[in-house]
Amino acid sequence: MTELRLNAIAWDIDGTLVDSEPLHHRSLVEACRSFGLDLSGRPDTTFVGLHLSDIWTVLRPELPAGLSEARWREAIRGRYLAAAPGLHEIAGARMVIGQIAGMGLRQIAVSNSARAVVDANLAALGVGAVLEGSVSFDDVSRGKPDPEPYLRGAALLGLEPGQVLAVEDSEPGARSALAAGLAVAGLGAAGDLDGVRRLSRLADLIGILEACRN
Repeated sequence: MTELRLNAIAWDIDGTLVDSEPLHHRSLVEACRSFGLDLSGRPDTTFVGLHLSDIWTVLRPELPAGLSEARWREAIRGRYLAAAPGLHEIAGARMVIGQIAGMGLRQIAVSNSARAVVDANLAALGVGAVLEGSVSFDDVSRGKPDPEPYLRGAALLGLEPGQVLAVEDSEPGARSALAAGLAVAGLGAAGDLDGVRRLSRLADLIGILEACRN
């Protein structure tokens, strides 16, 4: 780690900063049920880290023939946005973001969610004044695990990818950041990938960053 010279942190949002994965799953399940598809027997983690376009591709054969992707998406998004103000942070998220700001490192969010969802999540977290911006799925042509979201995030900061550390909780997200050339620290499944620095909790990130500065 000591060879890294980091200038910024690129945060994933869902499951990394905000405990939103259960709400994403519930919104998907409820919307699909309204169209006659029961997903209750599938693990909650089946679609973690995937964008709705990829989930649509998987579920399309099981949904009504006349259902459009746009209508399906809106049914999910409407349920999510209605409940988003009640979201809670992942333990320590606000504190760690504040500590990193105090270290003089820049911060941006890079998400696989739509712009409306990204904005709702960040509003629930209340860290908009600290982050320099955000990248949503609507801002790129290909979402995670493609490297484009993290390449765009680094470009928005005016930095080379190697100057940025991504923090992720999903395998697709970590693969996106690695492919873009970022250093990666990971919670959960993201921490199991080669080349990713494992975090047991977000607070562990501070120790990693302090080691980089020494």
